[in-house]
Amino acid sequence: MSDPNASIVEVRTYFVRGRNALVARADFSPLYIDYYLHRADHDQVYEDEHDAMLKEALAALTLHLASRPQEESFGWTFNFHEPRLNLFVTGSSRPGRVAGRLFTEDVREFEKNLLISQMTRPQHPPVQSLIEFTNDGIYPAVEQYYAQSEQRLARYFNYEEEDIVMVSAQPDCDDAWLAALTGNDIMELDQREQLSLLEQRTYIWECGCSVDRLYPILGKLAGGDIDEVFGGEEIITLTCPRCGARYRAAREQFEAWKERA
Repeated sequence: MSDPNASIVEVRTYFVRGRNALVARADFSPLYIDYYLHRADHDQVYEDEHDAMLKEALAALTLHLASRPQEESFGWTFNFHEPRLNLFVTGSSRPGRVAGRLFTEDVREFEKNLLISQMTRPQHPPVQSLIEFTNDGIYPAVEQYYAQSEQRLARYFNYEEEDIVMVSAQPDCDDAWLAALTGNDIMELDQREQLSLLEQRTYIWECGCSVDRLYPILGKLAGGDIDEVFGGEEIITLTCPRCGARYRAAREQFEAWKERA
């Protein structure tokens, strides 16, 4: 169940008539507030540079989700060669939620920057793609993902610091116009072009994890040997791989879950 106190981000999508392009735009301030509250709750400390990257990845994914069919869910992993960093964001439109985290330890070395995307939807096998990107930032990396994996153009712009705009090509798009767009053009887009409102979707910061949902991961450790997993302790800490949330897991409760599983 979603947190009734969560701050809501409203994403609006518009069709650009005569250009055959889709505009998705949102003010991400509410989402970032809940992201920082989550970090405080779970003692997550990130460097400022890494924090900015994760916020951009959350915004990029949310706008991507808003421009896609509602039944799709996505997970994006950005593996940076230098600095050595893994950045993961995940989200869906039904329900509308996004979350993510950073990994700076035990990051696998690929000697290049990779973006791995996995899309899932009900009653279909997952679809995964992998592209190499230049280390110019999150938004350029996602634009390269669009060009290489989706075979179409997409551009990201900061209308204001936390007001982000994505413009993506649709069939028969005026690609030359899209490729030439500048930040100044985005500021005046509604004056220069004819925009038709298509849809409004809402998203919140939420992973959906819980200690019960982490038990299957715990159950796979050490071949299911509970003594080895708990190491003689009655309570251990579990960390969600998707958002970094920390949970206290009691051996007694885990054993009860294992008997029911």
